[in-house]
Amino acid sequence: MHLEKMGRLSSETEAEEASSSRLKVLGRAVASGLLSAAFCWPRAAQALPADTGTFTELSISGIDSLDPAWAYDGASEEIILNIYETLFAFDKSSTVTLSPRLAARVPSRRNGLISKDGRTYVIPLRRGVTFQDGSPMTPEDVRYSLMRFMLIDRAGGASGILLRPLVGYDSTRDKDGKLKPSAWRDASRAVEAGRDRIILHLPKPFAPLPSILASWAPVASRRWAAAHGDWDGSEKTLAKFNNVEKRGTWFFDHANGTGPFRLERWDRQAMEVVLRRHDRYWRKAARLSRVIVRGVNEFETRKLMLEAGDADSIYAAWQVYEQVKALPGVRVVENVPMIEVNPMVLFTYHVRAPGNPFIGSGRLDGDGVPPDLFADTDVRKGFAYAFDYAGFIRDVSRGRGTPANGCIPKGLLGYDPKAPLFHFDLAKAREHLRRALKGALWTRGFRFTMLYLAGNDERGIICRMLARNLASLNPRFRIDVRPSEWPAFLDASLSGRLPAYPDAWQADYPDPHNFAYPLMHSHGYYPKAQGYRDAEADKIIERAMSETEPSRRRKLYARLIAIEHADVPHLLIEYPSNYRTQRTWVRGWVPNPVFPESPYGAYYYPMWKTSS
Repeated sequence: MHLEKMGRLSSETEAEEASSSRLKVLGRAVASGLLSAAFCWPRAAQALPADTGTFTELSISGIDSLDPAWAYDGASEEIILNIYETLFAFDKSSTVTLSPRLAARVPSRRNGLISKDGRTYVIPLRRGVTFQDGSPMTPEDVRYSLMRFMLIDRAGGASGILLRPLVGYDSTRDKDGKLKPSAWRDASRAVEAGRDRIILHLPKPFAPLPSILASWAPVASRRWAAAHGDWDGSEKTLAKFNNVEKRGTWFFDHANGTGPFRLERWDRQAMEVVLRRHDRYWRKAARLSRVIVRGVNEFETRKLMLEAGDADSIYAAWQVYEQVKALPGVRVVENVPMIEVNPMVLFTYHVRAPGNPFIGSGRLDGDGVPPDLFADTDVRKGFAYAFDYAGFIRDVSRGRGTPANGCIPKGLLGYDPKAPLFHFDLAKAREHLRRALKGALWTRGFRFTMLYLAGNDERGIICRMLARNLASLNPRFRIDVRPSEWPAFLDASLSGRLPAYPDAWQADYPDPHNFAYPLMHSHGYYPKAQGYRDAEADKIIERAMSETEPSRRRKLYARLIAIEHADVPHLLIEYPSNYRTQRTWVRGWVPNPVFPESPYGAYYYPMWKTSS
């Protein structure tokens, strides 16, 4: 489906309706406090900021959790990495070069801090670092934070990122969901606290480990956590916190890190987080005194606030590029490096049925879908051929993206530009859907709900493109498309209640394993929720993870991508190119494709606003 007129006005009547809509948006924004009281009517853009100490970022969603060991979404991680700190950090825009952060040095074989066999890492720690409550950071705090990150291990979380290299397995629970008796001991043996250092003992070499420690396992205070009823670091109390509920930890809505900003408040209803400068930060205090990150679903409101100077940066997609580029006093930073698969559509093979409003009747009767609808390969392939990939990239992404043909994106070892692609072919879609469920799907039809993140217009378009193209094949094929706030969307998708849904994957660390595993391994982030499993894919991913020879690793990933194309556990649409929208008075923003929410989010420590 072509979208040539999307976002354009085709008549004077539409222009009048748009003007009326604009005023309604303004009214809602003023009434809700999103805009300053003085900004009740459109006005010329501010030439200078009203407040150089406060930075306001407008996203499209709220965050999910402030817990460094629980959160696993970009919106939450952006806030966490401004409050807490990790052992290392990527140097400016590099995805290769690391700088010490809470560590005093970055270990390597050359400096003798990584053993010759690659299984022991000695990490000297920086002295004189304090938490935001004034208490000193100790090696025991670092050890506690690494262990807590691994052992909280909530379903669908990030714990496996460290579990695999440090203890050799991906989950602390057995196949029945029970905590493994050896989990605490294994983690304890892997992480040793010395007088002024941390020593990591690996079961086998894992080359990406320093990159992982530049993004994950931010350091928290063990004493602070225990004093507030969170896990105290002991084996005795672990069972209570392993796979804990989201709101079952003190860290969920409280924070005490070593970073440049401290939590002032989190208003979940308003989708707003306010950070205050940490004046006793171990480095020179940040130039910004306050950071406000607020979720605003409507683009028109975000644009008006940016134009008025009530926002310093906003989320803006390609379909509104011309609008933001034309705003006076606004700078658009193009060609921002990205390492991600975004967007994509995921299929759930065995949907959780009890009380599920997203599958209608729960039967193949035209008013619902059976829980195992997408376990049928012909259904998945029918959907794959029913999507207009080229049209989406041309009309929605303004031709800036690259068609996605595998789980490993451009820029990483294993990406193959010659790998096969799905393409828009309604004849092939009809062929597969007629065969699906032994022909019953075609005669009876289906109806289910696709959720997408409210405010993310591209994902709403994806859902509607699929719905319209499938309905054009058979009017009995019905998909109800509905926006959802981020926490509710996450809960529904990760609990396996959504039959199909759009999402994206941004690099946790710049290595192909970080895409192969979460998208294709049976214990990975998405397959675990989808119920997808391929034994050969699992073996390939595990072999490639330990393979140090690039050519052999590349061949393994080529085989994995062939399995992916045959199984179709998801529709991969695009490797994106993005841009950042901010006021011209903003200084110091540094792009890095691994930082959460890049390029819309930011690490605020080096940033400031000029008054001239």
